[in-house]
Amino acid sequence: MTAELERAYIAILKEELVPATGCTEPIAIAYAAARLREVLGAEPEQVRVLVSGNIIKNVKSVIVPNTGGMKGISAAVAAGVAAGDASRELQVIAEVPEEKRAEIAECCERMDVEVVCTHTPRLLDIRLEGRAGEHSAMVHIANSHTNVVHEERDGEVLFDKPFTDSAEDSLTDKSVLTVAGILDFAGSVELEKVSELLELQLKYNLAIAEEGLRGDWGANIGSVLLAENPDDIRTEARAWAAAGSDARMSGCELPVVILSGSGNQGITASVPVARWAMRMGASHEQLLRALIVSDLVTAEQKSGIGRLSAYCGAVSAGVGAGAGIAYLLGGDYDVIAHTIVNAVAILSGTICDGAKPSCAAKIASAVEAGLLGYYMYKHGQEFKSGDGIVTKGVDNTLANVGVLARSGMRQTDSTILDIMLNLCE
Repeated sequence: MTAELERAYIAILKEELVPATGCTEPIAIAYAAARLREVLGAEPEQVRVLVSGNIIKNVKSVIVPNTGGMKGISAAVAAGVAAGDASRELQVIAEVPEEKRAEIAECCERMDVEVVCTHTPRLLDIRLEGRAGEHSAMVHIANSHTNVVHEERDGEVLFDKPFTDSAEDSLTDKSVLTVAGILDFAGSVELEKVSELLELQLKYNLAIAEEGLRGDWGANIGSVLLAENPDDIRTEARAWAAAGSDARMSGCELPVVILSGSGNQGITASVPVARWAMRMGASHEQLLRALIVSDLVTAEQKSGIGRLSAYCGAVSAGVGAGAGIAYLLGGDYDVIAHTIVNAVAILSGTICDGAKPSCAAKIASAVEAGLLGYYMYKHGQEFKSGDGIVTKGVDNTLANVGVLARSGMRQTDSTILDIMLNLCE
C-alpha cells in the first residue's frame, strides 16, 4: 500500500469514527439549533425547521437524550436552544444538568416551531430559520450531520461555502476503498496511527451495549436473544449489538462512536467483532485489525448508498461485522470476499423506516447474515455471479448494492415517508 493510499484510509476512519450522544438525526437538529441561538444572539421565539423527509423519518420515534423522555423535532430544537453547546457538535447535548431538563421542556412549550418537509435531492438537509423580536437568523446543514454550509443574521451572510447534492460532499473520496485494499491496510498499518479512534469505539460502544442488556430499553432484543440461547457465541454477537441499539434508540445518555453518520452502524460494526475476539481469546492487536476491516467494509458499502436511504444501514454494518469476524478467524481475501458477497445477497433490500426500537431487531438479523455469509463459504457454499444482484467481483457486487439503494429504492423511500408521515407529497 502506498503512503498516499494509507493516508486516505486513515482520513476516512477519522471522518467516520466520531463520538455522538443520541441518534444522529435529532442531534444534528439540536446542533443546528444551538448554532442558530448563537447566530441570533438570543433564544428564538419562532423557529421554522425545513428538513428532508429522511430527517423527519429518523427523528420521529427516538427519544432525545437528556430531555426527560421527549421525542421529535420540536424536542431536538428545544434541547439545542436551551441547553446545547454547539462547540461539541454531535455531543451538543451530552452534558445537561438536571435543572436544565425542565428548561428544555419549558422552551419547547413557549417556542413556536413549524416543521416543513422540503423537496430536495439531498437526503440529509436541515435548515433552521429563527426570529427573536426584530432579528432573524438562519443555519443550513447539508449532506452530513455537522456540515454547516450557510449562516446568516438579519439577511447578512456570515458564513457560506459551496456544496453539492452528493452525500459524500466535503468528505474524503471513498472510491479508493476496495476489499483488497482494506485487507492490505488492516494488515500493514502501524496501529498507533488509528488506535485512538478504535479504542474509543470499543470503549463507548461496548459500554452502551452492556447498559442495553442491564437495563430495560426499547424492545430488549438483546436480552430476549440471550434468554433463549445464552452460551452461543453467534447469539452473543447479535445480542450485544442489538442491546446497544435498543439503549440508544430509547434515549440512553451514554455516547457512541458512530460510523457513516450512524450510531447503530458504529455499534453493529464493532460490538460483535469485539465480543467474538473476547470469546476466542484473540490478542488486542488482532481485535483492532479486525475492527479496521469491519469499519472500512461498512464504509465502502455506504459510500455508494449515502448516509440516509430507504436501505437499512444496519445491513451494511452487519456485513462489515461478518468480514471482521472472518478476519479474526484467519480468513484471507477469498474467505472475506465470499463472506461479504454471501451476506449482501441475504439481506440487501431491508428497508429503513426510521430510527426506532425495531432497529435493534434488524441489527440482530444483519449480524446473523454476516455470520451466515462466512459459514456458507466455510462449508463450500456461495452465491454466484448472476444470482440476483451478485456479480463477478466483491467490489462490483457492492457497487450494485449502491445502485439498488440509491436509485432502485428511491420510490420505496417516498412510499415509506408517505406511510409514516403524510408530510411529503
